[in-house]
Amino acid sequence: MKVSPLPQHPAWDHPRGPAAARILVGLGAEHAVSASACLAGTGLRPADLERPDTVVEAGQELTVARNLLRRIGDRPGLGVTAGTRYTVGTLGVWGYAMLSSASVREAIRLGVGYAELSFAFIRPTLEPDGSDLAVVFDAGEIPADVREFFVERELAKIATLTPLAIGERPGVRVEAAFRGARARLLRERLPGVVLRTGADRHRIVFAAALLDQALPHSDPTTAQALEAHCERLLETRRARRGQAARVRSLILAELDTGPTAAAVAARLHLDERTLRRHLRAERTSFQELLDEVRGGLAAELLTLDQLTLAEIARRLGYHDAAGFSRAHRRWTGRAPRAPRPGEG
Repeated sequence: MKVSPLPQHPAWDHPRGPAAARILVGLGAEHAVSASACLAGTGLRPADLERPDTVVEAGQELTVARNLLRRIGDRPGLGVTAGTRYTVGTLGVWGYAMLSSASVREAIRLGVGYAELSFAFIRPTLEPDGSDLAVVFDAGEIPADVREFFVERELAKIATLTPLAIGERPGVRVEAAFRGARARLLRERLPGVVLRTGADRHRIVFAAALLDQALPHSDPTTAQALEAHCERLLETRRARRGQAARVRSLILAELDTGPTAAAVAARLHLDERTLRRHLRAERTSFQELLDEVRGGLAAELLTLDQLTLAEIARRLGYHDAAGFSRAHRRWTGRAPRAPRPGEG
């Protein structure tokens, strides 16, 4: 079956299920960060993460990760901990389709081709490495403040789940560009993985002798049916997601930098005039979406007693509290008020 080409927007900007956000919230609980603090500014509630039909935008998941890292710091190894908590079940139909594939090569093809159905923030690409086959993880589109966390998570997730998918067999090696503490913790927490750190790029390499070996759970009929389901699911998600939803997700992802229509248009591989025309067709505008995201996030952040107005303003992309206060009056007709300690 032919895989639909990826749309022209950042690789991570696709809707996903709630499992990844649920893992992040659980990780927060272990570090004394409440679920409400982890989910601040996302519009999600803890109960939403328990429903398998909840659709989480990438920008929402990215916000959960940022909330967590802001509270406890971007500690080396934190992403590894998150990545090792994935199971085949959390990957849904995409994961089961790979398990049912006829061979290692087919599982790799399907995994990369339908990566938009995963929780990944990296862009995976296939490239030959002599007679071997490598999956390269391009992290260049991930916002810098969460990039290393998400790369750690992806490498640990792949290293943990690959033996479950293809069985315990030699011929797989993980290469990471990390050095220092991140490299050391990756090695310590993935002791059974053939791992090389300090590499030029992040990638996983499959030996040629492994590629055409049958998988332990191979079922060609089931694999064909599941791939067809992946294709339909991908088409449905794309059809339901207009340009406004993509713009909201990108605004949320880049909010603290003060996103502009020109910058978002560039991320979508459009010129600014074309983006504004698309949004008019959906009966909205960039400014309306920016105000919608900022207003919703402000309403949640103002309930957290740990944040000052200046900190909230900075998170929303304003230069100072005065700019945020003017905007808040425009949205609500009143000045913002951060809660006193103990009120939130």
